[in-house]
Amino acid sequence: MLRKSIATVALSGTLADKLEAAARVGFDGVEVMEADLLAFDGSPAEVRSIADDLGLAIEVYQPFRDFEAMPEPQRARNLDRAERKFDIMQALGTDLLLVCSNTQAAAIDDDARAAADLHNMAEAAASRGLRIGFEALSWGRHIRRWRHAWRILQKAAHPALGLIVDSFHTLALKDDPAGLAEVPGDRIFLVQLADAPRRDMDVLSWSRHFRNFPGQGDLPVTEFVQAVLASGYAGPLSLEVFNDHFRASPSRRIARDGLRSLILAEAQARGPEALPAIAETDGIEFLEFAVDAEAGAALASMLERLGFHLAGRHRSKDVTLYRQGRLKLVLNAEPDSAAAEHFQLHGPAVCAMALRVDDPGRAVARARALLIPDWREPAGEGEREIPAVRGPDGELIYLVERGEGELDFWQDDFHLLPTGANDGALIGVDHLAIALAPGQMDSFLLFWRSLFGLQPQPVMDVPDPYGLIQSRAMANASGALRLTFNESEAKETTTSRFLSTFAGAGVQHIALATDDIAGFVRRAESAGERLLSIPPNYYEDVQARLDLDDAATAELARLGLLYDRDASGEFHHTYTAAFQDRFFFEIVQRRGYAGFGAANAPVRMAAQARARQARV
Repeated sequence: MLRKSIATVALSGTLADKLEAAARVGFDGVEVMEADLLAFDGSPAEVRSIADDLGLAIEVYQPFRDFEAMPEPQRARNLDRAERKFDIMQALGTDLLLVCSNTQAAAIDDDARAAADLHNMAEAAASRGLRIGFEALSWGRHIRRWRHAWRILQKAAHPALGLIVDSFHTLALKDDPAGLAEVPGDRIFLVQLADAPRRDMDVLSWSRHFRNFPGQGDLPVTEFVQAVLASGYAGPLSLEVFNDHFRASPSRRIARDGLRSLILAEAQARGPEALPAIAETDGIEFLEFAVDAEAGAALASMLERLGFHLAGRHRSKDVTLYRQGRLKLVLNAEPDSAAAEHFQLHGPAVCAMALRVDDPGRAVARARALLIPDWREPAGEGEREIPAVRGPDGELIYLVERGEGELDFWQDDFHLLPTGANDGALIGVDHLAIALAPGQMDSFLLFWRSLFGLQPQPVMDVPDPYGLIQSRAMANASGALRLTFNESEAKETTTSRFLSTFAGAGVQHIALATDDIAGFVRRAESAGERLLSIPPNYYEDVQARLDLDDAATAELARLGLLYDRDASGEFHHTYTAAFQDRFFFEIVQRRGYAGFGAANAPVRMAAQARARQARV
């Protein structure tokens, strides 16, 4: 595996903070950005000392701008500037300077002159034991593509002069990276990686604000890394990421995401043997709620109105099991447990989920390789130990081997009760919606993509009565595991209010599947559960928009259901009130439909806002 590095520009804090964060999560080296060094209250030699103490190599000093093919007198002054940078490099203890292609209007469009300038610079660097790496900026004045930069370096023909390639600069221009495999690996001095969401905007603004780590965006970074590896390149893989949220987030969390992304990017490029394979997941076995006695009693009452039955009590802990068919929910009020810690921080909430996977051991091995911590809950004598990993928000994700008998998994730890648990309309978890603080989306996408292979769908803007919510769905290949992630900059949206109440990211709504939503509504209402009230205007619109007949529209209105359809099928859904103004349940009937009912989200959120105002 190649060495791993990160540019200091990707992290928040002082230069010392950035170096410490990079070292603590396990990076081998860093790129020192000139702006970070200029703001450092100390000498370059002190930076070198800090890095040495942390075990970090300074892989490169960067950037050196607007050098090649300038007219006189700037041309002569540029060599003087370079000598001063060489002094800094030697004090830092790095031998490589990144020179990016000229962006100045005065730059001359003359490859021979550019090659001569770079040759002269490399000659001066070599006399001091240093090297020059030349990189084509995607917004360079004349040199924008790596092939053009490589042709100039071939003309320059100096052993201290090599190519620096960056996945963003290549892929943002839709340039083909495959030819990198033909460049001699020892002539590539550094490989920088960055991903990005697809944006229709100028490349400079796109680069400066919206880059993210490999696996968090939409660019074909794997193909880029494959071409680099095919060249025989043996230097570091380094992250150069400009991202407004990264630079405002805790540096160690972002650094850990960055290192995880590099491990994943290299492994995907090398092939399936580089990491333990992704565990095949066929859905959620159970959800666990952190409660105390009072919240537990209130939630149990709500679950009973939704058709759940008390199905078991834990043999040694204050934990109860509720069932409806194969759907299982666990209420955990055990003191001195992970759930109790979660309750103290967040109040009543989903604190864990369990996924059915083909091989829990392989899933844990993959998690460890990706720097994802695993967890073992203390178990009593004779009780089952369930492997788990920590999600990016601290919630536990248990890993249950699929195919076990329906009761085998539970009877080791629970006194199971005879119930009518197989009765009822609900059959499983359709999806979970997780509310995130602004800037957290990339971390969650990387976690679920890297560990469980979920693939993201395009970002959707969903209007809330009090602002805009950005929503992004993910699903595995079979569709058995579906998640949506929501974040909002507006303070009064349902997502932001949840974050304020919950004191952090978490599961905001739980979508439960049914094959008989009409039957569910009748049972829930007869049990006293009040479902969300939808205004008549909605039904007039949905009838016209989707060409429904009068009888179908009247049935939707009578049951208070929302409705959508796509080319694959139909979707009916309804919602409960929020439990203690925190999370709520959605009941969905999916017939081939691939989406999440996003077209109805504005109506749902407006109805929830009215219900909340009525309670107040």
